[in-house]
Amino acid sequence: MIEYRSVTKQFPDGTLAVEDFSLVLPSRQTTVFVGSSGSGKTTLLRMINRMVDPTSGTIEIDGVDIATLAPVNLRRSIGYVMQNSGLLPHRTVVNNVATVPLLRGVPRQKARENALALLDTVGLDRSLADRYPSQLSGGQQQRVGVARGLAVDPNILLMDEPFGAVDPIVRAELQQELRRLQVELDKTVVFVTHDIEEAFLLGDQVVILRTGGQIAQVGTPSEILANPADEFVASFVGADRGKRALHFENHNGSDILVDSEGRIAGVIETDAAASVPPPQSVSESKAGSVSGSGAPAQGGDQR
Repeated sequence: MIEYRSVTKQFPDGTLAVEDFSLVLPSRQTTVFVGSSGSGKTTLLRMINRMVDPTSGTIEIDGVDIATLAPVNLRRSIGYVMQNSGLLPHRTVVNNVATVPLLRGVPRQKARENALALLDTVGLDRSLADRYPSQLSGGQQQRVGVARGLAVDPNILLMDEPFGAVDPIVRAELQQELRRLQVELDKTVVFVTHDIEEAFLLGDQVVILRTGGQIAQVGTPSEILANPADEFVASFVGADRGKRALHFENHNGSDILVDSEGRIAGVIETDAAASVPPPQSVSESKAGSVSGSGAPAQGGDQR
């Protein structure tokens, strides 16, 4: 468990990035910090591994104040995945993945074997192991970055907008890959994004931030969609523009979901359709409003 206690960060130039921030990040779940530029989301993430130290307040990991831990040792125990992968260009794929284990004293052959196994884990062919980052596609580089972040089998994995620099198709693939890995590996993931759709797709707990690291709302995607805390949150998630409102229509005998602009968002399976009211009544009452991903706006989480 990660806990922020009254954390404030003010930089030397006077910029107040985070002010009096308190929050618990549950173990073995994905917490997503989402907000626009200047909301302090990356600062909050980087304070967990002491790449940035708070001006005041404390951060604890499993009850231990991280200010009492050596920064280098702390960083080597926490996985970190950044935008643009951050791979070392002069090292091969396998040596990039093995970087931190080697720094921690793992024998070279053992580190290589583990790195090759991690390539399997993130869906990369071992034939890529001896290539250099410049010889990989953007999506492949990001997968290597994820493998490197997992190389010491950390309990905590920090991900700072890791999919922001790849094209939409690759981004969607990487998002689904992360969901698979989380089910398989059961890590405590802290993820930063400016994209609310990505936050709702990946997050067990979503933290919507205002400028200065102020919490606008915390909750599951379903809770936030069903009950936005205020106009700021409603606008941020698109609820104020009807963006999230979907309704049922019948096309050639099949029930489909249509968004507020008339675009098809999904098809209702026969068994699922039998458990909902007739399409016309749902559309008129708005009882069929669902999230943009097609999951119900009220009830269980989207994950």
